Amino acid sequence: MYLRVRHATTYRYRTPVSFGPHRLMLRPRDSFDLRLVTTALAISPPALLRWMHDVYGNPVAVADFIAPADTLDIVSELTVERFGSALPRSRLEPAAALTEAVYSDGERIVLQPYLALAAADPDGVLEAWLAEFRSRTGVGSGHLLRDLAHAIHAGLSYALRYDEGTQHPADTLRLGRGSCRDYAWLFIEAARRLGFAARFVTGYLQDGGPDPAGLVSPVGLTHAWADVFIPGDGWVEFDPTNDLVADRQLLRIAVARVPEDASPVAGSFTGPPGSFLGLSVGVEIEPVARPDEAPG
Repeated sequence: MYLRVRHATTYRYRTPVSFGPHRLMLRPRDSFDLRLVTTALAISPPALLRWMHDVYGNPVAVADFIAPADTLDIVSELTVERFGSALPRSRLEPAAALTEAVYSDGERIVLQPYLALAAADPDGVLEAWLAEFRSRTGVGSGHLLRDLAHAIHAGLSYALRYDEGTQHPADTLRLGRGSCRDYAWLFIEAARRLGFAARFVTGYLQDGGPDPAGLVSPVGLTHAWADVFIPGDGWVEFDPTNDLVADRQLLRIAVARVPEDASPVAGSFTGPPGSFLGLSVGVEIEPVARPDEAPG
């Protein structure tokens, strides 16, 4: 299956402002389940681009701007070939029960950053929620992580947020609602407390499943979910927002230990107080015929 992805980000300002360097995480890495075929990146005002791999190995474009402007447009266009997941959803049904992770010494050394907690819980809100979740272990599918994702999906209300940043997991529980990145961050910190190595994933959600009406989060925006390293299966994707596991509707772009390291667009500007007017983001994903162009 070939897909065309168009991701447009627009910042608007009251008067022309000067832009600091911007980090753009808009290009995926090739893998056995996702192959990059073509790519194009358009930026206005003009910018000088240099590419690098960050500490996680994600491709990152650093944009240095030449002139001030009152509008910043960043448009990424990708054509990707999407293959079926190496871990079908059926693998996580009752026959594949999982109650704990047993990592080898070598795995634990590499996975340590993803095992270490990154969100403090001084009031015990997260631990109390986990204790209640543990008391129901074995009642659901029999797979601990699958049930954890479902508990978040069923127990919280999805709330679309356009403001930057990610809620603390305890705040998400207190409020009883959150965006996809809030759901993912809660799942990650809960999974780490259960002894699993987990990381944050940013990307897109394709409306192409057997029941697209069942998706909770909108498909016209960026999306976030979690990866958990399971011995024998490797990194497995869990999307608590839509209650998906290792689903081909998830199109990953970047991974990181914490959400702030996986922002699709991050940068700064200098201008008079009150200059910033607003931000708009739009994502379009559509199936396309096999491209004739060589890989970009």
